[in-house]
Amino acid sequence: MVRYKKMLIVEDNPHMANLLSDILDIFEFKSIQANDGEEALKYLKSQNFDMVITDIKMPKLNGMELLKSIKGSVPDLPVIVITAYEKPSTEKEVYDAKADGFLTKPFTVKEIEELLKKVLNYDR
Repeated sequence: MVRYKKMLIVEDNPHMANLLSDILDIFEFKSIQANDGEEALKYLKSQNFDMVITDIKMPKLNGMELLKSIKGSVPDLPVIVITAYEKPSTEKEVYDAKADGFLTKPFTVKEIEELLKKVLNYDR
């Protein structure tokens, strides 16, 4: 049984970041929030995480750039990409960049749970 894994949420909208944090808390995952990709990279240098959930559209360093940076330096760290601005090619681009999962906003608690099962072998 998985308990108290640590997630990094990278999202410039504080309401969405808090929602994700609350959802992860339901499944007993701890989370830290970063406002953009640059802040996320600072956290990743100083702390260990079990997974990263990142938005695509953010200031400074966007989610795709963050994904590529993470996969270039820590390829085994799971990264889930979320977006509200999906176009037909977005999901393919995300998976081509080695993302471990992809969600469009709005998403459900069930969709988050399914990703946790798929990516981290989560089981209640």
